Amino acid sequence: MVRVLVVDDEALIRTGFRCILDAADDIEVVAAVPGAEAVRTAQETHPDVVLLDIRMPDVDGLSVLTDLRRLREPPVVAMLTTFDMDDYVATALRCGAAGFLLKDTDPVELPFLVRALADGGTVLSSKVTRAVVDGYLEAGGQGPAPRSLDRLTDRERAVLVLIAEGLSNADIAARMHLGTGTVKDHVSAILTKLEVSSRVQAALVAERAGLLKQPRSLEPG
Repeated sequence: MVRVLVVDDEALIRTGFRCILDAADDIEVVAAVPGAEAVRTAQETHPDVVLLDIRMPDVDGLSVLTDLRRLREPPVVAMLTTFDMDDYVATALRCGAAGFLLKDTDPVELPFLVRALADGGTVLSSKVTRAVVDGYLEAGGQGPAPRSLDRLTDRERAVLVLIAEGLSNADIAARMHLGTGTVKDHVSAILTKLEVSSRVQAALVAERAGLLKQPRSLEPG
Protein backbone atom coordinates (compact mmCIF):
# COMPACT_ATOMS: atom_id res chain seq x y z
CA MET A 1 0.00 0.00 0.00
CA VAL A 2 1.40 3.39 -1.04
CA ARG A 3 0.75 6.00 1.64
CA VAL A 4 0.22 9.52 0.23
CA LEU A 5 0.05 12.94 1.87
CA VAL A 6 -1.56 15.72 -0.18
CA VAL A 7 -0.54 19.27 0.72
CA ASP A 8 -2.35 22.18 -0.93
CA ASP A 9 -3.90 25.45 0.16
CA GLU A 10 -7.11 24.79 -1.80
CA ALA A 11 -9.62 22.45 -0.16
CA LEU A 12 -11.07 21.55 -3.56
CA ILE A 13 -7.70 20.33 -4.80
CA ARG A 14 -7.11 18.33 -1.63
CA THR A 15 -10.52 16.69 -1.86
CA GLY A 16 -10.15 15.93 -5.56
CA PHE A 17 -6.75 14.29 -5.20
CA ARG A 18 -7.96 12.27 -2.20
CA CYS A 19 -10.99 10.95 -4.06
CA ILE A 20 -8.97 10.00 -7.14
CA LEU A 21 -6.17 8.27 -5.24
CA ASP A 22 -8.32 6.55 -2.62
CA ALA A 23 -10.20 4.87 -5.47
CA ALA A 24 -7.06 2.85 -6.22
CA ASP A 25 -6.82 -0.41 -4.28
CA ASP A 26 -3.12 -0.03 -3.52
CA ILE A 27 -3.02 3.68 -2.58
CA GLU A 28 -4.13 5.31 0.68
CA VAL A 29 -4.27 9.06 1.23
CA VAL A 30 -3.26 9.27 4.89
CA ALA A 31 -4.05 13.00 5.09
CA ALA A 32 -4.82 16.04 2.94
CA VAL A 33 -3.77 19.27 4.64
CA PRO A 34 -2.79 22.91 4.01
CA GLY A 35 0.90 23.81 3.98
CA ALA A 36 1.22 24.91 7.60
CA GLU A 37 0.29 21.40 8.75
CA ALA A 38 2.46 19.51 6.28
CA VAL A 39 5.60 18.70 8.27
CA ARG A 40 3.80 17.81 11.49
CA THR A 41 1.37 15.60 9.59
CA ALA A 42 4.21 13.88 7.75
CA GLN A 43 5.91 13.13 11.06
CA GLU A 44 2.68 11.64 12.40
CA THR A 45 1.56 9.66 9.34
CA HIS A 46 4.87 8.61 7.70
CA PRO A 47 3.76 8.88 4.05
CA ASP A 48 5.72 7.27 1.24
CA VAL A 49 4.85 10.08 -1.19
CA VAL A 50 3.96 13.73 -0.62
CA LEU A 51 2.22 15.76 -3.32
CA LEU A 52 3.13 19.34 -2.36
CA ASP A 53 1.79 22.60 -3.74
CA ILE A 54 4.74 24.74 -4.78
CA ARG A 55 2.94 28.04 -4.10
CA MET A 56 0.79 28.50 -0.99
CA PRO A 57 -0.29 31.67 0.83
CA ASP A 58 0.20 30.35 4.36
CA VAL A 59 3.69 28.87 3.93
CA ASP A 60 6.39 28.66 1.27
CA GLY A 61 6.21 25.30 -0.52
CA LEU A 62 9.98 25.26 -0.99
CA SER A 63 10.51 25.66 2.76
CA VAL A 64 8.14 22.77 3.39
CA LEU A 65 10.05 20.69 0.84
CA THR A 66 13.34 21.42 2.62
CA ASP A 67 11.86 20.48 6.00
CA LEU A 68 10.38 17.26 4.64
CA ARG A 69 13.70 16.24 3.10
CA ARG A 70 15.36 16.73 6.51
CA LEU A 71 13.15 14.15 8.24
CA ARG A 72 14.86 10.99 9.47
CA GLU A 73 12.98 8.95 6.85
CA PRO A 74 12.11 11.57 4.21
CA PRO A 75 9.22 10.83 1.88
CA VAL A 76 9.40 11.20 -1.87
CA VAL A 77 8.10 14.68 -2.70
CA ALA A 78 6.57 15.77 -6.01
CA MET A 79 5.61 19.40 -6.50
CA LEU A 80 2.13 20.41 -7.67
CA THR A 81 1.80 23.45 -9.90
CA THR A 82 -0.72 25.11 -12.21
CA PHE A 83 1.98 26.80 -14.26
CA ASP A 84 3.69 25.63 -17.46
CA MET A 85 6.82 27.40 -16.29
CA ASP A 86 7.49 28.15 -12.66
CA ASP A 87 10.23 30.42 -11.30
CA TYR A 88 10.74 28.03 -8.39
CA VAL A 89 11.56 24.93 -10.48
CA ALA A 90 15.36 25.15 -10.27
CA THR A 91 15.32 25.70 -6.52
CA ALA A 92 12.89 22.83 -5.95
CA LEU A 93 15.11 20.49 -7.93
CA ARG A 94 18.14 21.49 -5.93
CA CYS A 95 16.15 20.89 -2.74
CA GLY A 96 15.41 17.32 -3.76
CA ALA A 97 11.99 17.37 -5.44
CA ALA A 98 11.33 14.05 -7.18
CA GLY A 99 9.10 15.50 -9.88
CA PHE A 100 6.52 18.04 -11.00
CA LEU A 101 2.85 17.47 -11.71
CA LEU A 102 0.25 19.86 -13.01
CA LYS A 103 -2.83 20.08 -10.82
CA ASP A 104 -4.96 19.24 -13.84
CA THR A 105 -3.14 15.95 -14.46
CA ASP A 106 -5.44 13.38 -16.04
CA PRO A 107 -7.18 11.53 -13.15
CA VAL A 108 -6.55 8.24 -14.93
CA GLU A 109 -2.79 8.88 -14.95
CA LEU A 110 -2.47 10.14 -11.38
CA PRO A 111 -2.39 6.73 -9.58
CA PHE A 112 0.23 5.46 -12.05
CA LEU A 113 2.41 8.52 -11.42
CA VAL A 114 2.13 8.10 -7.65
CA ARG A 115 3.12 4.44 -7.91
CA ALA A 116 6.11 5.42 -10.03
CA LEU A 117 7.18 7.96 -7.43
CA ALA A 118 6.88 5.40 -4.63
CA ASP A 119 8.98 2.97 -6.65
CA GLY A 120 11.74 5.52 -7.23
CA GLY A 121 10.65 6.70 -10.67
CA THR A 122 11.24 10.16 -12.08
CA VAL A 123 7.96 11.94 -12.82
CA LEU A 124 7.67 15.17 -14.77
CA SER A 125 4.43 16.13 -16.45
CA SER A 126 4.90 16.10 -20.21
CA LYS A 127 3.50 19.65 -20.32
CA VAL A 128 6.28 21.00 -18.13
CA THR A 129 9.25 18.76 -18.98
CA ARG A 130 10.84 21.08 -21.54
CA ALA A 131 10.30 24.12 -19.32
CA VAL A 132 11.77 22.28 -16.35
CA VAL A 133 14.86 21.24 -18.26
CA ASP A 134 15.43 24.65 -19.85
CA GLY A 135 14.72 26.62 -16.69
CA TYR A 136 16.90 24.41 -14.53
CA LEU A 137 19.86 24.55 -16.88
CA GLU A 138 19.53 28.29 -17.51
CA ALA A 139 19.61 28.78 -13.74
CA GLY A 140 22.99 27.09 -13.66
CA GLY A 141 21.79 23.76 -12.32
CA GLN A 142 24.61 21.24 -11.99
CA GLY A 143 27.13 23.10 -14.13
CA PRO A 144 30.10 20.77 -13.54
CA ALA A 145 28.07 17.55 -13.47
CA PRO A 146 28.42 16.55 -17.16
CA ARG A 147 32.19 16.26 -16.68
CA SER A 148 31.59 13.86 -13.81
CA LEU A 149 29.86 11.47 -16.22
CA ASP A 150 33.35 10.12 -16.87
CA ARG A 151 33.24 8.66 -13.37
CA LEU A 152 30.36 6.34 -14.29
CA THR A 153 30.87 2.76 -15.37
CA ASP A 154 29.21 1.61 -18.59
CA ARG A 155 26.45 -0.10 -16.60
CA GLU A 156 25.88 2.99 -14.44
CA ARG A 157 25.62 5.11 -17.58
CA ALA A 158 23.01 2.69 -18.96
CA VAL A 159 21.05 2.92 -15.71
CA LEU A 160 21.27 6.73 -15.86
CA VAL A 161 19.68 6.77 -19.31
CA LEU A 162 16.79 4.64 -18.02
CA ILE A 163 16.40 6.96 -15.03
CA ALA A 164 16.12 9.84 -17.49
CA GLU A 165 13.43 7.92 -19.35
CA GLY A 166 11.41 7.86 -16.12
CA LEU A 167 11.75 4.16 -15.31
CA SER A 168 11.43 3.00 -11.72
CA ASN A 169 13.97 0.73 -10.05
CA ALA A 170 11.77 -2.30 -10.72
CA ASP A 171 11.39 -1.36 -14.40
CA ILE A 172 15.14 -0.82 -14.77
CA ALA A 173 15.80 -4.17 -13.10
CA ALA A 174 13.48 -5.92 -15.55
CA ARG A 175 14.91 -4.08 -18.57
CA MET A 176 18.52 -4.86 -17.62
CA HIS A 177 17.90 -8.31 -16.11
CA LEU A 178 19.26 -7.23 -12.72
CA GLY A 179 18.03 -7.54 -9.16
CA THR A 180 16.19 -4.55 -7.72
CA GLY A 181 18.78 -4.30 -4.96
CA THR A 182 21.55 -4.13 -7.55
CA VAL A 183 19.73 -1.31 -9.34
CA LYS A 184 19.35 0.59 -6.07
CA ASP A 185 23.10 0.28 -5.53
CA HIS A 186 23.77 1.59 -9.04
CA VAL A 187 21.39 4.53 -8.52
CA SER A 188 23.09 5.42 -5.24
CA ALA A 189 26.50 5.31 -6.92
CA ILE A 190 25.25 7.48 -9.79
CA LEU A 191 23.91 10.18 -7.46
CA THR A 192 27.16 10.18 -5.52
CA LYS A 193 29.40 10.36 -8.58
CA LEU A 194 27.32 13.06 -10.25
CA GLU A 195 27.12 14.99 -6.97
CA VAL A 196 23.35 15.34 -7.17
CA SER A 197 20.70 14.63 -4.56
CA SER A 198 17.79 13.28 -6.59
CA ARG A 199 16.89 11.19 -9.61
CA VAL A 200 15.38 14.24 -11.30
CA GLN A 201 18.69 16.07 -11.08
CA ALA A 202 20.48 13.00 -12.47
CA ALA A 203 17.97 12.81 -15.32
CA LEU A 204 18.57 16.45 -16.20
CA VAL A 205 22.32 15.85 -16.20
CA ALA A 206 21.76 13.08 -18.74
CA GLU A 207 19.58 15.41 -20.81
CA ARG A 208 22.16 18.17 -20.73
CA ALA A 209 25.00 15.82 -21.65
CA GLY A 210 23.11 14.54 -24.69
CA LEU A 211 22.79 10.96 -23.48
CA LEU A 212 19.24 10.87 -24.76
CA LYS A 213 19.05 10.71 -28.53
CA GLN A 214 16.04 13.01 -28.62
CA PRO A 215 13.98 15.03 -26.12
CA ARG A 216 11.49 12.81 -24.36
CA SER A 217 8.98 12.98 -21.55
CA LEU A 218 10.35 11.89 -18.20
CA GLU A 219 7.01 10.37 -17.28
CA PRO A 220 6.94 6.61 -16.72
CA GLY A 221 5.96 4.77 -19.86
